[in-house]
Amino acid sequence: MRRFLISGCCCLLALRASAQPGIDEMQQAQQQLASSFFSAMDFALVLAGLFGIIGAVRIYHNWQLGHPRIDEAVAAWFFAAVFMVMAGAFLRAVFGI
Repeated sequence: MRRFLISGCCCLLALRASAQPGIDEMQQAQQQLASSFFSAMDFALVLAGLFGIIGAVRIYHNWQLGHPRIDEAVAAWFFAAVFMVMAGAFLRAVFGI
């Protein structure tokens, strides 16, 4: 009698575990997030490239004008581009994509 009760409970638990709602919806949401995230990652890399190009042009212009302190500008534009690249990598790690 006791074995029958234990095996019956195990069968009911197995049925309950396999009947989880929303698994298909969660997989669909993950696929949509993955498709939109890659475009966001590409956007972050393009934005980082634009920061690098614009920063290089502005620094070169200031250097040709003879501004004595361009070190801050170099660091600011460089770290703006690095931040965009790292933000994309961070989002990829957070969402597990």
